[in-house]
Amino acid sequence: MPLWKDYKAEAKARGALAHELYVVQSIPDGAPEDVKAVLPEHLAYQAEQEAAGRLFMAGPMSDETGEQMQGVGLIIYRAESLEHARALAEDDPMHAKGARRFTLQRWLINEGSLTLSVKLSAQNVGLD
Repeated sequence: MPLWKDYKAEAKARGALAHELYVVQSIPDGAPEDVKAVLPEHLAYQAEQEAAGRLFMAGPMSDETGEQMQGVGLIIYRAESLEHARALAEDDPMHAKGARRFTLQRWLINEGSLTLSVKLSAQNVGLD
């Protein structure tokens, strides 16, 4: 396997976007009531990160069937480095208070598309 920095350079050289973000998988590590108790602080922290431009996207994930709430969350940060992203994840009250644990990985965005629809008078925003 190549080193990450080498792969990123190769991706850029072949014309890929090679935009790096940081993906946190947040996994319940305590009782469900522990997670619920910390939820207001967690949501406030997420809003703070969003306002500061550090939170790209975040939200819960289903189980593999798509039918049940799994309790796992996915958080994607914009950060200066892996260490900075780790500090952001560690400071999240869910992780800092032990209600959840997390994994952290770099994510290199090379392909894809994004469509944003904003309808002002309808006060509607769509993301596809």
